[in-house]
Amino acid sequence: MELIRKQVRMNQMGKTVTDQFMIGGDYNVPDAKSDVGRVLSGEGSLRIEETRRVENYLRVTGKLNFKVLYVTDSGDPRPGALEGMIPFEEMVYMEEENGEGEDIVQVQRVECGVSLIHSRKLAVKALAEMTVHTEQITEKQVTLDVDGEEGIYLKKCPVELLQLFTAKRDIYRIKEEIKIPGTKENIGTLLWTEVSSRKMDTRLVQDAMLINGELQIFVLYESQEGKTDWVEQTVPYEGRIECAGAEEGMYHHVYDRLDDISVEVRMDEDGEMRALGIEAALQVRLFVYGEEKLELLEDAYSLDKKCVLETEEVVVEELLMQNHSKSKITERLSLPELKDEILQVCHSSADLQIEKMEVQDGGILAEGILNVSFLYVKANDEVPFGVWKGMVPFSAMLECREGSSDMKYDVTYAVEQLAVDLAGNDEVEIKAVVAFRSFMRKEKKIQMVTEAALVDYEKEERMNQPGIVGYIVKDGDDLWSLAKKYSTTEESILLNNELLSKELKTGDKILIFRESLSIL
Repeated sequence: MELIRKQVRMNQMGKTVTDQFMIGGDYNVPDAKSDVGRVLSGEGSLRIEETRRVENYLRVTGKLNFKVLYVTDSGDPRPGALEGMIPFEEMVYMEEENGEGEDIVQVQRVECGVSLIHSRKLAVKALAEMTVHTEQITEKQVTLDVDGEEGIYLKKCPVELLQLFTAKRDIYRIKEEIKIPGTKENIGTLLWTEVSSRKMDTRLVQDAMLINGELQIFVLYESQEGKTDWVEQTVPYEGRIECAGAEEGMYHHVYDRLDDISVEVRMDEDGEMRALGIEAALQVRLFVYGEEKLELLEDAYSLDKKCVLETEEVVVEELLMQNHSKSKITERLSLPELKDEILQVCHSSADLQIEKMEVQDGGILAEGILNVSFLYVKANDEVPFGVWKGMVPFSAMLECREGSSDMKYDVTYAVEQLAVDLAGNDEVEIKAVVAFRSFMRKEKKIQMVTEAALVDYEKEERMNQPGIVGYIVKDGDDLWSLAKKYSTTEESILLNNELLSKELKTGDKILIFRESLSIL
């Protein structure tokens, strides 16, 4: 007997390991920079450069890129900024030695602190958290039918399998230009820049994925006359990433990260330094899935010969839900330490820190912290700017009606909107919108037929098979099993007992005739 089979591709993920570690060091202020009088803010980000397996460890190397906003130590205090980097190496313990597949490292958060040693030296410390897991594209065979045999009765199981069609990495390069408003002074020196991606959306079309979103751009600068000013604008972007085999109606899940961000001052059409060129690389890791309805071979038998089957358990996946949802966060904070100090909020930023994800009835409960910071103008000429940092707790339910404790899920999240407004002398109101993209699926275990053969019955074995059986239906009996056991067909049992349905009731009394002895 020749089996007809089909390949099913899946993305198999290993166990996730969470690793926290410290990075730090002293940093000498470059000669070209002014003396540091007071540190206002320090921010850091990790750049992973290389990963390599060393026995039961994954060696991760890269750099901590940091930037510092400070007030100069001079008779006329003004904002200053500097950037630097500190190399790091971290050994992450992995349970499996030299696990198969690709090691995926994802940076979850970086908490960077900068303190003043003296006017020409800073101490930089950062707490970094990253997760590591392996991913491997696997192919499994499922059996659909039997080819080239007559007189074989087949039992099939209808399923709707989730199959991976494409997994790829790509980079979409964003290049935009903005012009500062006419009320702003010409740009002399850039002090602090911040560029983030907001409201990113993706859509599959034929052989491609379309991307659109917004760049949120903030620039603090010193004018050519030595005055401090700032500009904040939103710039839309859109693009296309080639993805062979993709079609509308397929499902997809995207991991994205904005990297290699560059902001430079440019001349406008009048030859004045009033334009900003922004370049960034949107790193994309894309998975495209499709659902396919199949009928899998579950069992088989023959009336004339013994059908010998070999089976093994195969684990496949079914889609539960692809869910794009948004959650609003609103919080009013009392900040007595800033009373009568804030004149104006210049800029605010936030990132989401997920502390726990728990499967509950109705979906996944996500709990965590919104880390918020804002730059403001102070009512103090000696120190004209200040930075406040704080946390706002949040929780959100990612809906999935068929969710269960053993389901698998991939969730990405981002802050889409943020506003920090003054609500009084010592109060601020924080409003944010957080977007979640979740892809939920469950494993399905199937006893798959892997080998099948027809062999002749032994003569004595055939003679011992009863020709007629009076049978009382027991709990758990079904028509297929009885037909196979007593060498007949489901149709024959239905016909001989004048049954209208294949559903048998416990306690029913039926007659079963071996097919060659059927009497009508």
